[in-house]
Amino acid sequence: MRLGPPDLRQESENFYVSHALDDALHALLAQARLELRYKGRHDADAPAEAAIDAKADAAVRAFAARLPDIRALLDSDVLAAFHGDPAAGSVDEVLLCYPGVLAMIHHRLAHALYRLELPLLARIVAEHAHAQTGIDIHPGAQIGGGFFIDHGTGVVIGETAVIGERVRVYQAVTLGAKRFPRDASGHLEKGLARHPIVEDDVVVYAGATILGRVTIGKGAVIGGNVWITQDVPPGSHVTQAVTRSDPARPADAAASSPRPAGAHDATLSAAQALR
Repeated sequence: MRLGPPDLRQESENFYVSHALDDALHALLAQARLELRYKGRHDADAPAEAAIDAKADAAVRAFAARLPDIRALLDSDVLAAFHGDPAAGSVDEVLLCYPGVLAMIHHRLAHALYRLELPLLARIVAEHAHAQTGIDIHPGAQIGGGFFIDHGTGVVIGETAVIGERVRVYQAVTLGAKRFPRDASGHLEKGLARHPIVEDDVVVYAGATILGRVTIGKGAVIGGNVWITQDVPPGSHVTQAVTRSDPARPADAAASSPRPAGAHDATLSAAQALR
């Protein structure tokens, strides 16, 4: 059994898992009650104690019911890391050693709590992962299966980001907000969709910054250290603009070199992508 005690025998696995899960769900129930009571202290229409207990119990039961689906998503994340990194020696190595996988274990659980209207608990879980891995994923972010964060340090994914299936990102990638609208009273407006949508099969290389509610189309490749604030078409390759020519390749020779048909349509510089 992976991640279990070293002396656990196979015939005892089911008992161990059921016992550990029972303890964890009872602890979660206590924390859910605390969060709901905290909310009640700041709500003029606070529910009665019995109603709080019933709501906490329903939330934890719903969380437990989602665990098989969460497990399936995590299986896909682990396999994406194993198949996506030539340095990965085994699935066990990926599960035990990869910070991106640890961050996603926390995120999948935190996102379920967030959807069950336990945002404080969700944020605490997310910040445990942030502290351990340097990967900052808001629990509200929607992330599809087969998600792989390679290396991971400095990755930031905002609350309203939406990420499709089989997406891969590298270290120091930011999926952030471009601006923060305010209401008539000057307060920040909460809950607006302000982070990127990343469609299926996208790769985002190290240091790329993608801001605002823009869409990165299916199969696009975003090169390292680019800055994007507009939509990117499906299948595009976005790279930094070339600022100097290769001394071994004169500019006129480079300009006259044949390119594959359609290559200019599929490859954009960062400057072109922002026009």
